Amino acid sequence: MLKNPRIMIVDDVVVNIQVAMNILKEDHYDFSFAMNGSEALELIEQEPEVFSLILLDVMMPGMDGFEVCQILKNNPATADIPVIFLTARVDIDSISKGFAVGGVDYITKPFHPEELLVRTKNHIELFHARLLLKQHCLVLETKVKHERHKLLSELEENQKDMIFMLTELMESTSDETGKHIKRLSEIAALLAKYHPSLNDEDVEILYHAAPMHDIGKMMVAPELLNKPGRYTDEEFEAMKSHANHGYELLKNSERKLIKAAAIIAHEHHEKWNGQGYPRGLIGTQIHIYGRIVALADVFDALAHSRRYKDAWQIDDVVNYIKGLSGIQFDPELVAIFLEHLDEFIAICYSK
Repeated sequence: MLKNPRIMIVDDVVVNIQVAMNILKEDHYDFSFAMNGSEALELIEQEPEVFSLILLDVMMPGMDGFEVCQILKNNPATADIPVIFLTARVDIDSISKGFAVGGVDYITKPFHPEELLVRTKNHIELFHARLLLKQHCLVLETKVKHERHKLLSELEENQKDMIFMLTELMESTSDETGKHIKRLSEIAALLAKYHPSLNDEDVEILYHAAPMHDIGKMMVAPELLNKPGRYTDEEFEAMKSHANHGYELLKNSERKLIKAAAIIAHEHHEKWNGQGYPRGLIGTQIHIYGRIVALADVFDALAHSRRYKDAWQIDDVVNYIKGLSGIQFDPELVAIFLEHLDEFIAICYSK
């Protein structure tokens, strides 16, 4: 048994308290006592953690034992302390009520000393065993959370490694450059940061998933990707297929970064007015990740030269995006872009 568990004895008759203490002292308990319910509650609620058991009379002036027990059980700080009713009331209704309000046992007076000793010892040991089990469960839960967090972190790092490798492969097969992809990630993350319906996790997801937007270009013929002039209608249709190709490549993953990358690959060429591809989605039918990357991609691409075009002046780029608000781009995102324009321009010309 644990050293000196403390028992609270509650009875309006001093002799009854003394008798119980005399019987139980041979098991080396510590004692507190109260002669009414209000006094007992005040003492217990001051230091609930010190009590291992409450011996509670039922018939007391003012607040009876049933009411005291109900109050204790309704208080999370005292709810787990076991209560044994120690009373002269022997009718079945009283016994039933004692258990109904949360008592763990019911000993009727006059009681045999051995009965009180054994039941007290059993309930105290059970109480401390439950406390120990609860502590072990908390330790185990902490360990499980730590291991789960560690595992999830490793999985996310694996996803990031996979995205990095695929992005490098994408760069080698298309006109995308590493600098463009890095800037695109930062621009998309910044748009997400200022979007009222997105959170820090969305910012992180977009930063890592946005580089996969054109992964489907790996399945487009290199001579088409590298063509310096304008596409014929037939060639443009072939080029547009990269959105579906990217989605098909990534869609079966259940990992959050890859799932987000699949959405972005599929929807970053959709337009707010429904005139985009591959599905002609309209407005908020387009996932917010796709809408964000659509704006980020166009902004950075226009501001920098490619083999088939010169870089635009930044004012022309901004006016172009502003003019396509509600047509190609989500108006809310355009408003965010314009409100924080200096930050977006800083990213655009940082690398």
